[in-house]
Amino acid sequence: MTTAEALARRVNELLATHPPSTTPPAEFLGARFDAGLAWVWFPEGDGGLGLPPDLQGAVERQLRHANAPDESARNVIGYGMGAPTVMTHGTPEQRRRWLRPMFTCEEIWCQLFSEPGAGSDVAGLATRAVRDGDEWVVNGQKVWTTLAHTARWGMLVARTDPDLPKHRGMTYFIVDMHAPGVDVRPLRQMTGDAEFNEVFFTDVRVPDAYRLDEVGAGWRVATTTLMNERVAIGGGVPPRGAGPIGEAVAIWRDRPRGSAADLDRLMRLWVEAEVARLTNQRARQLRQVGTPGPEGSVAKLISADLNQRIYELCVDLLGMDGTLSPTGYVMRRPERAGFVGEDARWSFLRSRANTIEGGTSEIMRNILGERVLGLPGEPRADKDRPWSEIPRN
Repeated sequence: MTTAEALARRVNELLATHPPSTTPPAEFLGARFDAGLAWVWFPEGDGGLGLPPDLQGAVERQLRHANAPDESARNVIGYGMGAPTVMTHGTPEQRRRWLRPMFTCEEIWCQLFSEPGAGSDVAGLATRAVRDGDEWVVNGQKVWTTLAHTARWGMLVARTDPDLPKHRGMTYFIVDMHAPGVDVRPLRQMTGDAEFNEVFFTDVRVPDAYRLDEVGAGWRVATTTLMNERVAIGGGVPPRGAGPIGEAVAIWRDRPRGSAADLDRLMRLWVEAEVARLTNQRARQLRQVGTPGPEGSVAKLISADLNQRIYELCVDLLGMDGTLSPTGYVMRRPERAGFVGEDARWSFLRSRANTIEGGTSEIMRNILGERVLGLPGEPRADKDRPWSEIPRN
């Protein structure tokens, strides 16, 4: 029996013992984790089976066909960024504590990196963590934190030694979002939603047992999170003709036909979407265990621009209806990340953030230029200077 056949049989056994139609989602996801079918490339006991990452797609397709529970949109940060970071840098005890409830969505995660003065330059962050015995005392502010209002745990990078250069004086923590001193405030987007937040820390105590990797290794751990974030945002492999381009085709079919120029735009975008899908599929098949390479930045850069242009076409095809919201302008604090919505008009507004979130398109181009094309890096005058000596606004 081949590995793929054995994996398919394991999925069938899960479905037989935990029928999706009658098993509560958290219970089903817990059984899936215990069967090693959460992330098959993780080690046994940590939600995986130690198999190549490219086999995960077959598991997802088989479970999707059986209408198995999928709560990933509720915990997109945990699934896409938290799990690989904890797996790569966490201790065995930390993996046992956090991975299973993360996968079952009993504990939602968020990412606490960006600050008002440190967006694209994450390493310039100013949030401080000062050691006090077996704890760290954290003070500072984070911004653009997706789903912080639903999260139990947050991935926090804080400055622990201001007298070292900025990349070497940071440490990575897992912080309890319900701890005293954590204040989450909504940031309203132009969609009407407030999936983003700003988070303030006032004398928040974080146990040293919640530190990932060594003191001062925060940039190394953050790189794992960031590279996986770009794969999570731009590296999805939908079925052919699905996703945003599928919405555009549906609008073309259901509405009065546009001009020949609109049809040409639609055909060109369909080809680009298919090229992007196949590129992401190849990158996923070649992905190795651990921190993804720069292919994640390629996918994120392409998908951000492509989504915006597809939804611009959708709104154009809708004519005057494209200026109206189908449900009114509702002010919400959603419990799921809304990269794509049920309506093209909402998605048109939401897609404006695609070229900013998860690393701006300018940063993606820098990464590709330096790490893929081998071009000279941008001048970094502050690279070796202590963070405390760098002028800040």
